[in-house]
Formats: sequence, structure tokens, C-alpha cells
Amino acid sequence: TVSRAIGRGDHGQVRRLTTDSLLLAVLTAGVFGVIGLCTMDPLFRLLGASAQIRPLIHEYMSIWYPGMLCVVIPMIGNNAIRATGNTWTPGLVMFIAVIVNAILDPLLIFGLGPFPAMGMAGAAAATVLSRTFTLFVSLWVLGVRYRMLAPVSISRERLWRSWRPVLAIGVPGAATQMIIPLGVGIITNLVARYGPEAVAALGVASRVEGLALIVVSALATVLTPFIGQNRGASRVGRVEEGIRRSRQFAVGWGAFAAVILWLSASWIGRIFTDDPQVVETTMLYLRIVPLAYAFQGILIISGSALNVLHRPLQSMALSLIYMFGLAVPLSCAGAALAALPGIFTGGAVSRVIAGGISQVWIGRVVREEQVRAGEEVFTWNVDDSVIQG
Repeated sequence: TVSRAIGRGDHGQVRRLTTDSLLLAVLTAGVFGVIGLCTMDPLFRLLGASAQIRPLIHEYMSIWYPGMLCVVIPMIGNNAIRATGNTWTPGLVMFIAVIVNAILDPLLIFGLGPFPAMGMAGAAAATVLSRTFTLFVSLWVLGVRYRMLAPVSISRERLWRSWRPVLAIGVPGAATQMIIPLGVGIITNLVARYGPEAVAALGVASRVEGLALIVVSALATVLTPFIGQNRGASRVGRVEEGIRRSRQFAVGWGAFAAVILWLSASWIGRIFTDDPQVVETTMLYLRIVPLAYAFQGILIISGSALNVLHRPLQSMALSLIYMFGLAVPLSCAGAALAALPGIFTGGAVSRVIAGGISQVWIGRVVREEQVRAGEEVFTWNVDDSVIQG
């Protein structure tokens, strides 16, 4: 929403949206922080925490829950900065925060030098302190450098005008973020039937996969302000071109990553463990699933584009189709037919199909946007051999 307001050149709306979104973040984090403090024991007991573990959880979460404000506000602030097209500043801020966290962890956990030994509480305090740094920096960048902050409004009507478009995208986006872990949990349960070594291998392969696809995920993040600004300026042709070129890059990168992982699969497994069964299963995963990375890249780009084009329900539907319409059923079928290789093959096939569906879907949405913006959409008429608008 901020990037589209920037594209329209409506700086007043940019300031209003940014400020009101930060206020919404404060309220949301505050509510969930209080709920977390009040439900700590029953929640973690439900998650399986033993009586011996719960005191340690109390030490950590008693600091973490109140510190949620210092985590959530920089997330919103950094995304508002990215909406301007600046990705360097949020990246640098988060990098410095990681360094600060890494320095503070041993000092506060073990009590090195003049610092007290706080144990688990020290780990939570180190994280909250490092995120507090990002909070002040992001607010400074927004308020001083970009002048994107306005006086806080107490008008319910004005707040709702800002919150409504944000929540219209944010609530389905939150649901989308929950769909994937739920599906992955079901697939992990399938893999667990073949022993702890198979689960360990899946964990290794998933982490390698996240690293292999991080470039495409970063591209999707950058594409968001690009699409938003150009859509706000009614330059849908540039939106279409940006999606097309991003999709082409994602396909190329996915193919490149698949080749690299195929060639280095056995070596990668041995980096993490000496267990031959874990290494073998990791190698099996990395020689099957990455074959679909090109299509998964299309899926990632399409999901991001649908959100910024104000189609969050379609993005959520795409995730539902991918995970529960394809990945889980095909993995179950693969397990019945061919055990672990079948599960991994089912996962790869589901990514191929979902990637194809997403390409068709985003193509239709972009054409609708072009029509709405009054741009000409051209098609080739084979019979008449002429270009028709």
C-alpha cells in the first residue's frame, strides 16, 4: 500500500499509511504480548514442554513477550523503507543487528567480564537489545531521512482508512504464511515413518534448499516496491515487464541451482553429518526436488506479485492449491508407491504443476490490470495474420 501511494506521488498518504501501520503494529504486538504472558504455561505444556523445561521457558519468554514491540516495529519500518525502493538500508540495519546479537549473546548468557550471567534470560535480552537498535534506526530513517512519519491520529475513521487496505492484504498474507508450515508438518510426518535419520536428512536438505532459493526470495522482495510504485503510477506495462523478467531470472536461477545441487549432493550431506543413511537420504532429496526449482521460482514471484497487485486472496488460494491440493496428496501417493523417493518426487511434481498454474494466473491478473489502466492488450490473430488491439 505504501509503494502504490509513492507511485501516485501522494506523499501525504505515504506518511499517513506508514505512521498508522506502525501504530497498528504496536497495538497488535502489545495485545499478543499480553496474551502470551497470560498463556505461557498452558501453551508450552500443550506443545510438550516438560516440568523441567518450563522454568527455562519462563526465563526466556518473560523477556521476549514484552520485547515483541522491538521486533515487530522494525519489521514494519523496514518494509516501509523498502517501499521507497531502498533495500540497502534495511539489509544493513539487520546485518548490524545480527552482529550486535552475536556479541551480546555470550556476554549476557555466560556473564563474561562485567556482565551478569543471565542464562536463558540473557539470550532473550541480547535479541531484544539488538532489535531495539533496529527500532531506533528504522524510525530515524523513516522520520528524518525520508520524512514518512506524520503526527499520530486518534480519529477512528482516519485510522480505519489506513488500516483497511493494510489488513486486506495482511490478514490473507498471514493465513498464507501458516499454510506452508502446516503442509510441511504433514509431509515431515510422512518422512518420519522412515526413521529419525530420514527426518534429519529432510532438515538438512530443507536448509540447503532455503539457501539455494534465497536469491529468488530476495528478488520477490525487491519486486514488491517495483510493482507497487509502477501500479500506483498506472504504468502497468512496466509491471508486466518486471514480472516477466523476474520470472525469466527465477527460471534460470532455479535450473542453475538444480545442476549445482545435483553435482554436489553427496558432498553437501557429508558437511552436516557422518551418518551414511542421513547422507544418502539428503543426496536423494537434492537429486530429485531441485529439478522443480525453476517452477518454484515462478511460484514465489507470482505469489509476491499477486499480493502487491491487491490480490491477496488469490495468493492464498495459490498456496492452498500448491500445498493441500498438490504437495500433500502427491507426497502421500508417492509414499504408498515408492517410499521416500516417492515422497520427494511428489513434492517436485507439485511444484511443477503449481508453478505452471501460477504463471497462467498472474498473466490473467496483469491483463486485467492493463485493461483497468486503459492500456492496450495485443493478441496475435493467426487466421487474419494481423495484430489486433
